[in-house]
Amino acid sequence: IVGGVGAQPGAWPWIVSIQDPRKIGTGHMCGGSLISPQWVLTAAHCFTRARNVTMWRVLMGATQLTHLGPEAQVRHVKRLLTHQHYTAASQQNDIALLELDQPVECSDYVQLACVPNASLTVSELKSCYIAGWGFASAKAQGPSDVLQEAKVHLLDIQVVNSSRWYAGTLHTHNLCAGYPRGGIDTCQGDSGGPLVCKDNSGSYFWLVGVTSWGKGCARVKRPGIYTSTQHFYDWILVETG
Repeated sequence: IVGGVGAQPGAWPWIVSIQDPRKIGTGHMCGGSLISPQWVLTAAHCFTRARNVTMWRVLMGATQLTHLGPEAQVRHVKRLLTHQHYTAASQQNDIALLELDQPVECSDYVQLACVPNASLTVSELKSCYIAGWGFASAKAQGPSDVLQEAKVHLLDIQVVNSSRWYAGTLHTHNLCAGYPRGGIDTCQGDSGGPLVCKDNSGSYFWLVGVTSWGKGCARVKRPGIYTSTQHFYDWILVETG
């Protein structure tokens, strides 16, 4: 996350760190969100070069990756389900599900995210946040050790798809979030992680987006692009049985 601040433990209790144990350091590759005790929602592009995904770790209840507290839980990937129409070249349908080898135990630090169905008007949600262990700048040497968070605004997809912005490269199932002036954004290593928005009348959050891609990080008129979870609600329901 570029332009973020360190998150308090338990602030985003559904966020997970997806880790490749063969990678140096913590092995953090991508973020994800716990949507049921045994399923994590994440991005398909995190796994384009992945081998032996069943060796990968999924870490929940964590804030600082190098110093895990007693609230942290580790699971392994039982299976990976990437969207059948995911296209790497255009990043279409950039969404995936991980089934965990064992269900997690919910606690103050490990909770499930809520995926909205068609009845929620996502564009009207006002308070939105991104979180992740990704790079703190496009030039960073690697992921952040402490979970970062930042407030963002949902941006009109028509505007973001216009010629001086992303020039028609966005799809109907994308959301855009950030600021026209840049400065605050998701970055490498935040992929697959949550874009959440607070319900306008309740005190709970909706998981509205999965971090997908962007041109650079936090650039002017280059906000972060997210996969709309609402658009894939039925797919999630079918795949998770």
